[in-house]
Amino acid sequence: MPAANLRRKALQMLLVCTFFWALSFPVMKALTLTQQAISPAAGSWFISSVCVMFRFLIAGTLMLIFFLPVLKTISRREVEQGLWLALFASLGVCLQMDGLGYVSTSTSAFLTQLYCVLIPLWLAVSERRFPTLKILRCSALVLTGMALLVNLNPLAIRLGRGELETIAASVMFTAQILCLEKPRYAANRPECFTTVMLLGMGLFAVPMVLLAAPNISECFRIYHSIPASGLLAVLVFVCSIIPFLLMNRWQREVTATEAGLVYCVEPVFVSLLVLFLPGLLSQWSGVDYPNEHITTRLLIGGGLITAANVLLQSPWLEPRSVEV
Repeated sequence: MPAANLRRKALQMLLVCTFFWALSFPVMKALTLTQQAISPAAGSWFISSVCVMFRFLIAGTLMLIFFLPVLKTISRREVEQGLWLALFASLGVCLQMDGLGYVSTSTSAFLTQLYCVLIPLWLAVSERRFPTLKILRCSALVLTGMALLVNLNPLAIRLGRGELETIAASVMFTAQILCLEKPRYAANRPECFTTVMLLGMGLFAVPMVLLAAPNISECFRIYHSIPASGLLAVLVFVCSIIPFLLMNRWQREVTATEAGLVYCVEPVFVSLLVLFLPGLLSQWSGVDYPNEHITTRLLIGGGLITAANVLLQSPWLEPRSVEV
C-alpha cells in the first residue's frame, strides 16, 4: 500500500478507536448509576476502581486465551513495552479521577487534552523535530474547539491540587502515546504487548480496590444484575479490546503528534453520543440517566476539532517534494 494511503487508513483507524473510547463514557456512567442502586453505600472511588480492575483483567485474560499460540513466543521487549504502557495509562487514569474531585469537569476535560501540545513540544525539545505549519494550525484549532466545547473559563483555572493532578495525567497520556512511537519497539507485535498492557492495567488497579473495598464480596455483589454485567461486557469488548488493539497496531503508521490530534476528537463523539444514548441505556438498566441537549458550544467547538482532523488528513499544507 502506498505510504499516503497507509497513513490515511491509519488516521481513520485511530478515529474508530476514539469513537469506541468515547462510547465508554456514557456506558461507565450508566454502570455507575446501576451499581449505586445495587449498593447505595458504595463510594464512587470503590465503584470506579473495581470497574477498572475487572474491565482490564477480563480483557487481558480473553486476549491471553485468544492469542495464546502467538504469546508463547512473546519477547522481552514486548513485555517491557506492555508494562510501560500499562503504567502510564494506569497512572493517568488515577490522577485524572482524583483530580476531578477538586476541579470542574470542563477544566479537567480541557487540561487532559493538553497532550496535543505536549507531544510536539517534547519532540521539538528532545529530538529537534519541530512541528510543521499544518500541525501548528491543527493544534490551534483543537485547543480553541476544546475550550468552546467544555465552556472553559480561563479565569477559573488555578494551579491547585486538581489542576496539577490533571496536568500530570495529561503528561502520563503523552508518555503512553510516545511509547508507541519508540524505534526500540518497532518490531513488537500488537497482540502481544497489548495483552500485557491490559493485564497490567487490571493488576495496577488491585491495590486501589483493596484500599477502597468495604469487603471482598462487595466487589462481586455490585455486578449481580444483568444490566451491570452487560454494561461491563460492553466496556471489555467494545471499549477496551477492540480500540487498544487498533491503536497499538495503527498508531505506528503516523507520528505521535498526529495521533494526539486525532484522539482529541473523543469529547466531540462523547457530546454527540450523550444526545441519545443515555435514554436508551436508562431504559435497559432501569436508572435515571437523561439525554443531554445539543448546544451552540457543541456545534462550534466540535466543528473546529473536526475541521482540524479533516485538515490533518488532507494534502493541504503538506510540504511538496522538489523534482530534480
